[in-house]
Amino acid sequence: MLNKFLKTIHNKYSRFFKFIFFLRYLFAIFFVSISLFLTTPIFFNYEEKEDLIKNYFIKEYNFRIGEYDNIKYKAFPVPRLELKKARINFIKSNINLNVSNLKIYPKILSIYNLNHFEVNKIILKESITNLEITNFPIFIKQVLSQKKKIYFNNLNLKIMNNNKLLLKLDNITFANFGYQKNIIKGKIFEKKFKAELSDKLKSIKFKILNSGISVSLDLDEKKRTGIFKSKILNSNLKFNFKYDNENLKILNSYFRSKNLSFNHKSLITFIPFHNVNTNLEIEEINLDIFERINLYKLLEFKHIIKKINSQNLITYKPKNFSKSFIDDFNLQINLAYGRLDLKKKFSLTKNFFECKSNLNLLEEFPVIYFDCFILVNNKKDLFKKFSIKTKSNKDILRIKAKGDLNLLNKKINYEKILLNEKISSKEDLNYYKESFENIFFDKSFSEIFVLKKIKSFILEII
Repeated sequence: MLNKFLKTIHNKYSRFFKFIFFLRYLFAIFFVSISLFLTTPIFFNYEEKEDLIKNYFIKEYNFRIGEYDNIKYKAFPVPRLELKKARINFIKSNINLNVSNLKIYPKILSIYNLNHFEVNKIILKESITNLEITNFPIFIKQVLSQKKKIYFNNLNLKIMNNNKLLLKLDNITFANFGYQKNIIKGKIFEKKFKAELSDKLKSIKFKILNSGISVSLDLDEKKRTGIFKSKILNSNLKFNFKYDNENLKILNSYFRSKNLSFNHKSLITFIPFHNVNTNLEIEEINLDIFERINLYKLLEFKHIIKKINSQNLITYKPKNFSKSFIDDFNLQINLAYGRLDLKKKFSLTKNFFECKSNLNLLEEFPVIYFDCFILVNNKKDLFKKFSIKTKSNKDILRIKAKGDLNLLNKKINYEKILLNEKISSKEDLNYYKESFENIFFDKSFSEIFVLKKIKSFILEII
């Protein structure tokens, strides 16, 4: 029965099976042909044609391939050329990139005709470069504007300022094609980050993973405007901006955190010289934040401070029913070539304080020269702010004080103090000096803002 069934199939479908068995030879021929086609270029001498390959990259990728150890063709799994330890120079930014393995995936037919060499994509694996901070935006713009397919696998960047390390970006991956198109991943401050870029860079989203830090930027190239948003731990910053080749305007800006909230607007001028003009309105502030100021760390950046020119106005008007210590505050700050000029005014229960001061931040030991005036209209209300009991409430007190304050050496000198136009004696000046230094300078200068110490000083001198 079975033999009869097989015989019937053989008689009816013999031609079909013969065709199937014939195809196996065609597949074998096809496989051998493809294998020969892909593997034959292994025997080509690419050193003789390196100028054609280099010229292609200058024209299409806008970078120059310099020295490299060797160039080899590999057929599998995908045909490609590999250059070991290649040195690449980005022409526009004149930045050199050392690449451990440059993989070039050419169009397969161009392998047999290098006079018409063309590339599908390239992969730069394990690259490293040092960038001066002025070249960093040029390099980024050149990479992001690349129209040909390019993929950075494990790029390490060191951003420098006059050969001093400012920032490291490690293990960066970026591709301008595929499902990971315009997504940048890597490490910053030893933390993993992710950045997403839209086409034509209309928006940028940046996030340091598992840190609570995120930034987003939306751009309108035609209007040359944008919106910036950031969240750092429990603080939020948002502002609109408008820019051109000469200015950057910051508008509708607000900052909110647990200890500080403010609105501000700024004008940053780049041409003919760099200048910053800022108007900042504080809504809420916790004076304890001044205790975190590290003056020594701040003065380490003198090379940056001397380049900043700015005029700043800071105002504070507490909301109704708030528990603010002061009634209002006004501070003008002007900085030019390292010289800082300050003019502050504030009031406490209708008692007024005004102080002018200046210092040179570029000096090894910066000294504040101050000239202050205090008008006390109601001593009782003023002392009540500091929880100091007093019977007097009608006495008017005018105080003028002039002198200098050494920030780092924690020393103060009074040139003169006038109490209701009465000049204080040298003994009194020395007493005020010793009291101030003993109370405020027992730890750090930032504790000058601690209310307990202000109270102790008042009790000491009244």
